[in-house]
Amino acid sequence: MNPSLTITYAKKILPSGNIQVKFFIKGGVKEKYGYLLISGYKSEQEIISEIRQRLMLHNTYRTDLQRFSFVREFKDDHNFYLYTA
Repeated sequence: MNPSLTITYAKKILPSGNIQVKFFIKGGVKEKYGYLLISGYKSEQEIISEIRQRLMLHNTYRTDLQRFSFVREFKDDHNFYLYTA
């Protein structure tokens, strides 16, 4: 992932105890935003690291044609949503 990308976020504690993180990514070709659901408390650095890690996985899976095959089990990440602004 491009290290020059700027990630900002806002978090909200849900009644279930989980934390909903709304994040914004600037510095790429198109700006993106998304949501991440995490359980338990995480520091600011851990949240940014989690977003970066999920972005790398998302980009890898997007170009991986094996996800359309039944040979390897591909699972969607229902705790991470990414949109183009």
